Amino acid sequence: MLGISVDSSPANRAFAKQEGIEFPLLSDFQRTVSKEYGILNEEHGFANRTTFVVDKNGVIQHIEKGSEAIDPSGAGAACSILEHKSQQ
Repeated sequence: MLGISVDSSPANRAFAKQEGIEFPLLSDFQRTVSKEYGILNEEHGFANRTTFVVDKNGVIQHIEKGSEAIDPSGAGAACSILEHKSQQ
């Protein structure tokens, strides 16, 4: 698991420390990744909150947007389903 934010690396480190986030939080300060994934609000310069579950082949299997993306349980369930499928 990793997070990507359009904030700077120092801001991400401070946020991760404040919130107790233990997974990597990467900076997309140039907004390249956000734009490529179609979640960049170019007018305001921020990325819309989105969670992507990507399988081991790099294929997006699940997307949650907005308030759904805040609660990680949906993404966790999608990961569990993918893990179960890969074991079959």
